[in-house]
Amino acid sequence: MTGVIESQENKDLRAAVAALGARHGRGFDRAALWSEAAKLGYLGVNLPEEYGGGGGGMAELSIVLEELGAAGCPLLMMVVSPAICGTVIARFGTEAQRRTWLPGLADGSLTMAFGITEPDAGSNSHRITTTARRDGDDWILTGRKVFISGVDIADATLIVGRTRSAPDERTGRSGGLKPCLFIVPRDTPGFERTGIDMELQAAEKQFELVLDDVRLPADSLVGDEDAGLLQLFAGLNPERIMTAAFAIGMGRYALARAVDYATTRQVWKLPIGGHQAIAHPLAQAHIELELARLMMQKAAALYDSGDDIGAGEAANMAKYAAAEACVKAVDQAVHTLGGNGLTREYGLAPLITAARVARIAPVSREMILNYVSHQSLGLPKSY
Repeated sequence: MTGVIESQENKDLRAAVAALGARHGRGFDRAALWSEAAKLGYLGVNLPEEYGGGGGGMAELSIVLEELGAAGCPLLMMVVSPAICGTVIARFGTEAQRRTWLPGLADGSLTMAFGITEPDAGSNSHRITTTARRDGDDWILTGRKVFISGVDIADATLIVGRTRSAPDERTGRSGGLKPCLFIVPRDTPGFERTGIDMELQAAEKQFELVLDDVRLPADSLVGDEDAGLLQLFAGLNPERIMTAAFAIGMGRYALARAVDYATTRQVWKLPIGGHQAIAHPLAQAHIELELARLMMQKAAALYDSGDDIGAGEAANMAKYAAAEACVKAVDQAVHTLGGNGLTREYGLAPLITAARVARIAPVSREMILNYVSHQSLGLPKSY
C-alpha cells in the first residue's frame, strides 16, 4: 500500500518503520517500542533539525504512526507529543522553550500531553473555563480537563486556558476571554490527575485533571498571548492528520488479518475468500482505506507547505474518512472470522472498541460535517 505520490525517501521511511513494527507487533512493550522508535529518529521526524529532529513534516510523522498501527503496535502519544505539542512549540515557542523541550521530544526522552477538553466544553472550545490570571510575573491557572491521554507518563501537559484581554479603550467594556497555551510540568503543586475507568484497554490511560490555583512562571506561556487561537489551531490540524494515520493503520491491521484468514480458511471447495460475499466487502474496505490515505496525504502536504486554511479542510476530511474506513474495516474483519473474530487468539475483538475512538476524538464526525457544510459549502451555521 505504498502510494505512487510518495517520494522515494518517504517510501524508504515507510518500509523501515514497517520492519520496526513487525519486530514488535501485537502485544508489544510500549516503552521498548517508544525507545527504539526514538533511537531510530522516527518520533521526531517532523521536528526541526537544529533541535535534534528529522527536519520533515506531518507527511513523514503520519507515515510512522500509520505503519506502526498496521503492524498492530500504534503509539498513541505520537498524536500528542511530537505532532501537537512539538509543532506548537517549534512554531510559536520562545528560543528557550524550543531548546528545553524539542530535543527531548525528538529523541523520546521527554513526552508532553495535551489538555483541551473539559467536562462542559467538548466540541465547543469557546466554552473552555480553565482560566489564567497574572499574579506579578507568574500565572495562576484554575480549571478542569477530562479525557486527557498519557498524563501519567508525560513530563508536562500543554494546557489550553483562557486569559482576559485588556478593556476596550473606546467603549470601556471589559476584555473577553482568549485561548492561550501553557506548559504545566507533571509534578507542579495543585496539578492533580485522576484516572478514568475506560472499557478501552490501551497502553495510554485517560485522565481527569484538576488545576487548583496552579502557579506557573511567566515563561510557561507558549508564544504570544494575543495569538492564542492561531497557535491552538496550528496544533489541531496535526492532531487530525495523525488521528487519520492512527485509524488507517488500525484498519490496515484488521484487514490484513481478515485477508490472511479468508485465504486459508476452507469450509467448502475453496477458501472462503473465494466467495464474493467475503471478498467484495474486504475489497471495499481496502478501497476506502486507500482513499482516506490520499486525503491524509493531501492534508499533510498542505500543512507542511504552510497552508493552514487549506490544511484545516483537508485534515478534517481525512480524519472523517479514515475513521469511517477504519470502523468498516474492523467490522468486516471480525465478521470474516466469525466466532474467531471475538477470540483473544486472533486479537481483533479489542479493535471493535478502539476503532470508534477515531470517530469520537479529537472531534466528532458530526462536528466535521458541520465544518464542511458551512466552511466548504457555504451553508448557514446551526450553532
